[in-house]
Amino acid sequence: MKELIEYIARAIVNEPDAVEVTEEATEQGVLFKLQVADDDKGRVIGKQGRIAEAMRSLIRVKAAKEGTRASLEIV
Repeated sequence: MKELIEYIARAIVNEPDAVEVTEEATEQGVLFKLQVADDDKGRVIGKQGRIAEAMRSLIRVKAAKEGTRASLEIV
C-alpha cells in the first residue's frame, strides 16, 4: 500500500522527490503518513478534499482485501 500512495502522490505533485510515506502500526491498524512539499499540499488534498478522500478510499479498500485496516494522514 505504501507504494500505491507514493505512486499516486508523485503523479500529482510538482516536486516528486519531496514525497515521503511512512508507515506506523496502531491499535486501529496501519497509519500511513504522507509528506509532500509545502507548495504541493493543496494539490494532494484537492478541492474540498476530494483527492485526499479518494486516496483514503483506495487505501481502505486495499486494506479490507488484505484483512486489515488502514488510514492516511497528510502531514
